[in-house]
Amino acid sequence: MTTPSLARALGDRNRGVGFDQLAEIRSSADADFALDFWNSDGSRAGACGNASRCVADLVMGQTGQRRVTFTTARGTLEAERTADGRVSVNMGKPQLDWDQVPLAQPSDTVHLPLPGDPSAVGMGNPHCVFFVPDAGAVDLPRDGAAMERHPFFPQATNVEFASVIGPDHLRMRVWERGAGITLACGSGACATAVAAHRRGLTGRQVTLDLDGGQLLIDWRDDGVWMTGPTALVFEGILSHDFVKMHA
Repeated sequence: MTTPSLARALGDRNRGVGFDQLAEIRSSADADFALDFWNSDGSRAGACGNASRCVADLVMGQTGQRRVTFTTARGTLEAERTADGRVSVNMGKPQLDWDQVPLAQPSDTVHLPLPGDPSAVGMGNPHCVFFVPDAGAVDLPRDGAAMERHPFFPQATNVEFASVIGPDHLRMRVWERGAGITLACGSGACATAVAAHRRGLTGRQVTLDLDGGQLLIDWRDDGVWMTGPTALVFEGILSHDFVKMHA
């Protein structure tokens, strides 16, 4: 079973495996499997959309299923394989009230009373979304790190910077809580699409260009669906000594 120490050791890109988020697969009595998520600093993550899609792809490949359900801290979610081979996951309904995100005080989550006029959205973890003229020009190490631990977010926050390319097309970069700069954030892409629609910038179905690739987000009545490609990179076995050292 994963511990904070083991998660930190595995996340070390020099002496471990290296990751942004770790997805731990467990058995579940209520679904096909259960998932726990860990950040590379050893803290827990409430949701990880792209990891959910990747694990769903792995399980569907092993079982021959085209649809799976799984339990997370967010609740029971579902994923399915699309006709073109991509994987879609329903990340659940967005949390739009200030105390659900959560925020430190009652606030309008569409327009937070903070410099830069960001929005807040909960997707099982908190997100602070800034809309900027050019997401590529943002100083992520400075601006992302400064907002991650802002007192307005008592549980810290993921920080997204997005620019509008078209009425249903966004460019997004992200600083993730507990991980720093990452190439993509599935829950962050969902939060950004929700925030963009709430501000009247896009429709409910949005294509997002991230540093790590492209995702399609569709905010439906039953939740926010995220669709994208997956790829198995490698398989490995952790040594007993490594696990024992960091248990």
